[in-house]
Amino acid sequence: MRCDYHTHTTYSDGSFLSWMVSAAERAGLDAIGITDHCTISAREGPRRQRANMGFNLDVTYERRRSAIEAMRERRDIEIHDGVEMDFHPDDSGEIVAFLDEVGFDYAIGSVHELDGTNVHSEDHFAEQSAAARRSHVATYFDRLVTLVESELFDVAAHIDLVERNSALRGLATDEQYRQVAEAFADSRTVPELNAGRVRSEYGEVHPTPQFMERLLEEGVEFVCGTDSHEPKEIEPRKAELETFTATHDVETTTLSL
Repeated sequence: MRCDYHTHTTYSDGSFLSWMVSAAERAGLDAIGITDHCTISAREGPRRQRANMGFNLDVTYERRRSAIEAMRERRDIEIHDGVEMDFHPDDSGEIVAFLDEVGFDYAIGSVHELDGTNVHSEDHFAEQSAAARRSHVATYFDRLVTLVESELFDVAAHIDLVERNSALRGLATDEQYRQVAEAFADSRTVPELNAGRVRSEYGEVHPTPQFMERLLEEGVEFVCGTDSHEPKEIEPRKAELETFTATHDVETTTLSL
């Protein structure tokens, strides 16, 4: 694993930029992508959540970019100026305008919102019927296909994020996996192998083995992302991803930056 394409700093919900870069160097990486969360939406719900979480990279990206440029002069490791954008089909126009204006090195797209709340919200979905939960999972994969087909992003993050939520886990269908795999096969967007919950209760790399099989059948390539928010997470998650790729005989690629 040469580059970690998915990390966060204090410009969203992670740790100091210098700490994350130092951790990547200690882990033996040649490059690290700084991909702080960013929400661009005219809808009230996301705007309220953005304010509550303090995700304001659309305002602070120039400051972060200056910090990255200064750090590049002091470090041997490559440091990429990236972003993790929340994606909802209704926000496509705002996202296009923002990405075109800002010019990040690369952009990650993520579906985080379902039923007006964050996918990780256990209580919200646990209280709903099995039919409703299956419907939400179907909506998640429909939005993921739309994300991939939009061609807005270089990378799609944690492409079966619903598996992190025990109330939504195991509800995805093979047909949904096939539809997503076919979309990736026809898109410039690549999925990531994501280690964001590999050392937590979920305990797995994204995507699931069944999903991975469908993606490999379509010749889809992957990049690696630890999804780290703290320096101590980078090295062990890198090791988990290297073990995963070796065990599953998965070839990874690099972005042309």
